[in-house]
Amino acid sequence: MKQAQQIFPDRLFITGTDTGVGKTLVSAILMVGLNGTYWKPVQSGLEDITDTEWIRQKTGLPEKHFRTETYRLTRALSPHLSAMYDRKRIDLEKFRVPEAGKSGCLIIEGAGGVMVPLNEECFMLDLIKKISIPVLLVAASTLGTINHTLLSLEQLYRHGVDVFGVVMNGPLNPENRRAIEYYGKAKVIAEIEPLVSISQESLKQAFGSFLDSFHK
Repeated sequence: MKQAQQIFPDRLFITGTDTGVGKTLVSAILMVGLNGTYWKPVQSGLEDITDTEWIRQKTGLPEKHFRTETYRLTRALSPHLSAMYDRKRIDLEKFRVPEAGKSGCLIIEGAGGVMVPLNEECFMLDLIKKISIPVLLVAASTLGTINHTLLSLEQLYRHGVDVFGVVMNGPLNPENRRAIEYYGKAKVIAEIEPLVSISQESLKQAFGSFLDSFHK
């Protein structure tokens, strides 16, 4: 575990190429492996379990490892639209990055992808720039991921964002991995295959495989 803490920065922003690509799963794996603190600045959708609640359940970590969302929006929609339905406006000045305390890495998970709107002027990219910490981009491993990943990387690079690396989530696809690394000029630091079940133990095992595969 000492090796992991030397590799990863103290704070990491998890974004994705799309919604549903596995940002929350990757966040959970990192939480368990790094003894992290989790913060979801914008939560869209409160009818089902929230991302914070899901990670707390699956990791088994106590409440002190979790920070309260800045915006909790009712509907599972793009943040700008969900905020509109709630008669709110997401304001970048309202976001204050919490302290991680004595626990390990601060894991910040965004909503949707890089260009998801937060209001009529700002995107998730603007929040990433405001927070100004290294970004881990989560991408699917399947067909179509090259285009989505390269476009996301291009936007991040254009705006001077520090890209820590890419995690590919899904069945192994070495050709897609090679294309993303070559054309995107980014290191794929992990390829996470589908987990049979998600529990504290399986998340720990996934983290071990994550490090063993790419950081020996």
